[in-house]
Amino acid sequence: MASTTHTMVLRCPPNTTRSHNALFSLHKTSTTLPRITRFSSYSTSTTRSSSRPICASSRPMEALIFDCDGVILESEDLHRQAYNFAFAHFNVRCPPFAETLNWDTEFYDVLQNQIGGGKPKMRWYFKENGWPSSTLFATPPESDEDRAKLIDTLQDWKTEKYKDIIKSGSVEPRPGVLRLMDEARASGKKVAVCSAATKSSVIMCLENLIGMERFQSLDCFLAGDDVKEKKPDPSIYITASKKLGISEKACLVVEDSVIGLQAATQAGMSCIITYTSSTANQDFTDAIAKFPDLSDVRLQDLEELLENVVAA
Repeated sequence: MASTTHTMVLRCPPNTTRSHNALFSLHKTSTTLPRITRFSSYSTSTTRSSSRPICASSRPMEALIFDCDGVILESEDLHRQAYNFAFAHFNVRCPPFAETLNWDTEFYDVLQNQIGGGKPKMRWYFKENGWPSSTLFATPPESDEDRAKLIDTLQDWKTEKYKDIIKSGSVEPRPGVLRLMDEARASGKKVAVCSAATKSSVIMCLENLIGMERFQSLDCFLAGDDVKEKKPDPSIYITASKKLGISEKACLVVEDSVIGLQAATQAGMSCIITYTSSTANQDFTDAIAKFPDLSDVRLQDLEELLENVVAA
């Protein structure tokens, strides 16, 4: 399936203190977002796309593949907090502003639904808003090497802070996830996790939230480090299909955002959505179903959904 064009829509009115159009304020997001694309609202009922290509195969579901952030746990605000801790720790400031960079909730909700992966988020932000000064570089870095060092250091520190948050014991898995994993395993289905996040971060999340036994029994586990391109590129799901030894048509993906949905469908896989508060209004037309959470969803429901897609 051909890749779709990834269009950025984070622009806001020009900031009069800068020479270019700022993509939100660097430190405080505007309360009005006139140029952000707003998605149409949906009910919480299951929907099926009439435009989505129908799989030609009649094979039953053989693998259930979960995203991590947003699916196994509601993590995006935890990531946002960890980024802001990193910006504060290294005194990251984007000229001409004197304040430390801080991504607020409204801005991050849009950013994380437009760009997958931590390093790409920061690289895009600094490219559009100006590279920052910090305790690592007294003046904004100009060489590719120094810019890569800045982003790598920030990401590493952010990841460690995120781990501390998860290890605090205050975070729980989303409803229904563990039961569905167990049902799939008991029925002989293969179970996998594919996340765009840093591998060490995902491993720590899985060990703490689904337990060591479930984690070690996964048939496939892939993170952002394992592929060259992040979601919405389909590489991670294509790789998972190969590692599992299962046709993409026999895989069902569980995602929470349009970025993940695009990655799954471009890999030729059917996808259901379990949305979060920050993704609820996205356009999930290409999903075969969507749910507020998985608490009332059974494995048999998912098998029937995939069979209906095949039969339609």
